[in-house]
Amino acid sequence: MKLNTIILMISLGMSALTACKNQGKQDTADSTAPVATDTAAVAPNVEANTAPATPAVSMMPAFKMSDERGQPVTLESLKGKKVVFNIWASWCPPCRAEMPSIQNLYKKLDKKKVAFVLLSVDENREDAATFKKKQNLNMPVFFPAENLPLLFNVQAIPSTFIFNEKGELIKKMEGMDDYDKQEYVDLLKG
Repeated sequence: MKLNTIILMISLGMSALTACKNQGKQDTADSTAPVATDTAAVAPNVEANTAPATPAVSMMPAFKMSDERGQPVTLESLKGKKVVFNIWASWCPPCRAEMPSIQNLYKKLDKKKVAFVLLSVDENREDAATFKKKQNLNMPVFFPAENLPLLFNVQAIPSTFIFNEKGELIKKMEGMDDYDKQEYVDLLKG
């Protein structure tokens, strides 16, 4: 597990440099994105800001995490709700900058219908907990319990994936964004 964490941290550390250089880079689930082996093609329903919708949508992968208390949680257990899955780290300036907007979005939505998964890739869980406390965030923080699925191997952090109730990917954002916008409220309430 320690070796997997080190490998994950190195790859995400390299990606963080990209995020710092390319803040605001938007991406949708498109044909140039890597397709995970644990995804399936379904009818299109991808919201696109900069690229047209594609003929296939990625599915929410099987993925094991742990919550802040160390309890195991699977991403699949959240199907039935829309899921906002954000990969971040407390040492990443763009991640830190977008957290207040995610917190504001979180406050506006019904927790029975929308789940937020803030997946911290900090090497030390205490760093994430300290950041959460200092920023007065009340969103749940999770930690990887296994290697990230291919779908979540991104070029930058922060990266956000939004899945519908069926587990279909409906929006993907690599890099920082402002989530305190009506378009996100509409996407998640609709």
